[in-house]
Parts: sequence; structure tokens; C-alpha cells
Amino acid sequence: MDPYVIQMQDHGSLPSVLDVHVNITGRSSVLGKVKSRKARWSVRPSDMSNKTFNPIRAIVDNMKVKPNPNKTMIALSIGDPTVFGNLPTDPEVTQAIKDALDSGKFNGYVPSIGYLSSREEVASYYHCPEAPLEAKDVILTSGCSQAIELCLAVLANPGQNILVPRPGFSLYRTLAESMGIEVKLYNLLPEKNWEIDLKQLESLIDEKTVCLIVNNPSNPCGSVFSRRHLQKILAVAARQCVPILADEIYGDMVFSDSKFEPLATLSSNVPILSCGGLAKRWLVPGWRMGWILIHDRRDIFGNESNADLCYGALAAIPGLRPIRPSGAMYLMVGIEMEHFPEFENDVEFTERLVAEQSVHCLPATCFEYPNFFRVVITVPEVMMLEACSRIQEFCEQHYHCAEGSQEECDK
Repeated sequence: MDPYVIQMQDHGSLPSVLDVHVNITGRSSVLGKVKSRKARWSVRPSDMSNKTFNPIRAIVDNMKVKPNPNKTMIALSIGDPTVFGNLPTDPEVTQAIKDALDSGKFNGYVPSIGYLSSREEVASYYHCPEAPLEAKDVILTSGCSQAIELCLAVLANPGQNILVPRPGFSLYRTLAESMGIEVKLYNLLPEKNWEIDLKQLESLIDEKTVCLIVNNPSNPCGSVFSRRHLQKILAVAARQCVPILADEIYGDMVFSDSKFEPLATLSSNVPILSCGGLAKRWLVPGWRMGWILIHDRRDIFGNESNADLCYGALAAIPGLRPIRPSGAMYLMVGIEMEHFPEFENDVEFTERLVAEQSVHCLPATCFEYPNFFRVVITVPEVMMLEACSRIQEFCEQHYHCAEGSQEECDK
């Protein structure tokens, strides 16, 4: 006999009350177990959440950022062009949003890949004979970050690996590792204006490699690859049959002496997922409007003056090695640590820079590249001049001659 018997009396169709009699038979130990059982909370983080790690947050949140109270804070660390108000959004863009809201036509659910009319506009803007696009080749996303996330989710499975630049945007690692995807770091060469070490890159590729991420123009380096270098990258991808995720969010932010070449215009046989968005070009990162451009023809699947000004000022400071940018919003500065022996690494260097001079730059350890720091160059010119002056004062106070380098010290 079952230990639990439930008898329900039928009072006709749809009774207002059901009489339920519960007869418990069987051994007393069964009843004892029922009475003694105590519910316990057991809510544990998922495997994905345990694998999610943001290097920038992990480093910056633990930095001792206490500005000098006698100096106004200058933040050269935030990659948001709207922070200081010196780069306003174009009124035409703002008016277009107002018109869309007033129309009342866009308040409902949106197709998962975006409105057809919007996708047609994006395709029309980026279409060219070398890299043709139609609306069907465009997927609209919640910012460029989601575009990258969707690309990784489509291209890679847990246990496979992707190739990521070093130094590079930390989101690539954060997203990949949360999905159980291995990250292999290929090197960018500062002495070659942050070009890729192609030989080292190719040595990382194995049977589990499913994607090469190319960030051009670069965050954090501000570099823009030449056509010739891009062709060499594509040659590696074609030879190894590895598709490319092209993060080209800064493609419309290139200085006048450089030229941005969309990667997809240089190849017809390498499948490329190009990620972009409105955030940087139109100075609206909070609007969260991004896209994926699918280039797969074989069905295989600024602010220029601030950059020059900042580079010139930092290049004159002993112990620092800025690398001239060509686009995006950033400049990377090497720290000759042998001249700053009191600091163990770039994190300590930037912490003390904040504490003494109230200038906040991101240590490049955040980008897998120690002994550099990243400067955001979209701040107002007067603020940039002041920041460079403070950085110079800081370096002069802490600079020490390395043994056998008197010539450098005499400069």
C-alpha cells in the first residue's frame, strides 16, 4: 500500500470546495522523516557567472584612487566622449530621435534583428563595390558590445579558442571566458605603431581556433592599420581558414593623416563579421545602438589636435614613451620602469599619479599590457594641457637615472 493516499469527494461539476482527506499509512519512520525535514536555501552562482571576469573592473576597483585635494580631478581614463561636454552630439541626430519618438511608430516590439528600414539604412551607408551589403546582411544590436557577444556566441563553443590582441579591449576576454571559450593573446608591437606580430599570431592557431579578433582602429592603442598590414592579416586568416571578427567601432574616428580601410573591402574569401555602432561616431554611447555587418560572399559561414598635442607633450617627458595614435580616442604611453624604481608596476604608477596630481589614467595591465598607461584624448584642450603638465611634474619628481644612462639624464 502506498504510504500516502489522497481521497477527493466529487460534489458534481466544478465544486466550490473540495474535501481532501489525507490518510498516511506505513511505518512511523516515514512520518518522522516528513516532520523532521527542514528546507534550506541553496542558491549558487551559475558556472557562467563564476567564469565572468572583467580585468578593468578587477584592477580599477581595487586601485587606491584618492585625488590630491588641492588639485581639480582630471579623468583621462573614461572612454566616453560625452563626459566633458566639449564634443556635443550633432543636433540633426538628436532631432531624428525626437521625430521618431513623436511619431509613435516605434513603441512596440522590434524584430529580433531590427527594423527592416533601419537595416536598409545601415547597409546603404556601408555598402561599396568592394564589400557589397544588403539589409539581410545587417543585424542590429544593443550597442557594439552586444554585437561582439553575439558574434562570439555564433562562432565559438566551450573548449574552443579565439585570438585576441594584447594590449586589447578587456571585453573580449570577459565575454569569451564567461562562455567557456579559451582566449589566446597575440602581441601588438609598439615599436611598429602597434602592428600585429604576425608570426607569433600564426603560431597560436590550432585545430580549436575558431575566430581572430581584429580591433582597428584600436582601443587602447589608437593605432590604425595600413592597407598593406591588413592584407597580411587577411593572408594569415585565409591560409589558416580562420574567420575574423572585426571590431571597427572607431572606423569613423580617424585623423586626417591616416586612412581607415574596412577589412571586408580587402578580401572576398575570408568571412568577416564587422561590428560597429552609433556610440563613438555620433557621440551617443548611452543610446546603445550597434550592428553586425556580415561579409561572407563565399557563404563560408576626432579629435586630431588633441592627439598631436598630447603626444608632443608626453614625448618630451623623461621616462615616458608615448606612441602616436592615428585614430579612435586613445594614446598609449610606455613607462620606462627602470627610471621609476619606487613603483612596482603601472598600477602603482597610476595610483600615485591620481594621489599626487589628480590625473586618472588607466594602467595598461587592464589591457594585458603592463608598464604602459592609456590616455583618453577627447577632453577639452585646456584640460589636456593641464593634465600633461601635471604628468610632467609627477615624472620629474619621481624620475631616477638608471645606471649607465647619464646621457639621458642630461637631456
